[in-house]
Amino acid sequence: MSFGAPAEPPHTEVPVCPRHPDRVSYVRCQRCGRPACPECQRSAAVGVQCVDCVNELARNVKAPRTVFGGVTAGQPVVTVGIIVACVVVYILQWVVPAVADLMVYAPVYTSQLPGVPFQPWRMVTAGFLHSQGFLLHIVFNMYALWVFGQALEPLLGRARFITVYLLAIWGGSVAVLLLGQWNQGVVGASGGVFGLFATLFIIQLQRKQDVRGILVLIAINAVISLMPGISWQAHLGGLVVGALAAAAIVYVPRGKNQRALQWAGLGGIAVLLAALTWIGSALVTVTV
Repeated sequence: MSFGAPAEPPHTEVPVCPRHPDRVSYVRCQRCGRPACPECQRSAAVGVQCVDCVNELARNVKAPRTVFGGVTAGQPVVTVGIIVACVVVYILQWVVPAVADLMVYAPVYTSQLPGVPFQPWRMVTAGFLHSQGFLLHIVFNMYALWVFGQALEPLLGRARFITVYLLAIWGGSVAVLLLGQWNQGVVGASGGVFGLFATLFIIQLQRKQDVRGILVLIAINAVISLMPGISWQAHLGGLVVGALAAAAIVYVPRGKNQRALQWAGLGGIAVLLAALTWIGSALVTVTV
């Protein structure tokens, strides 16, 4: 009978966390089976999952959307961004007065007059300026923007919300171009705010909700628009374009083509405004 050496016990590898190789972990992910240290563990419906599996699942899950196709988001960051931009520009108007000269809009800046530079971007930048002689101008506009932005941005989605707002500002300037004096300068976010008024009205109309409250608000502001020194043209243009843009969003039926049709409608409004800008510039050139 022969006797050999005693057999060695099988080698067992110590499980370590893939993200932190210096940490031993006997807890494994229920999804992929890899060890996960306490820092990389995430509680799941059954057991624990590692942070990598949780992140992968989050990427594959489609974000919930509103009935109008907007991604449901948290804070109204676009609304806050617009307000911050307007306040910063307002401060700059006092510190660097030339800022207003570079951003204010008047029809002459979109005319074809010789020696006058063609600066169509002023039709939008003027919406971030406010009267320095009337503090309530910026206070009212920012308050209205905050109230309506909190309600509309989550419904429309951030991209649609900012698009409607900027189109309304552009529409207000187009109305000034077509209906105002060639040297009539305009400033203020009122065109965009009136666009939000119209957007909420269209949404309530589409949902068959009571629209009397928003109609009263629009009527009050329409009366205010007739006061001296206020551009009723910008308010009217913002209101009309805001309504058109909102209709292009909320009346599109739900389905796989919803977003494409919405953006096609908004793009069509932008093309229309560009055409009206060109027509208005020609009219200014002829009449001046």
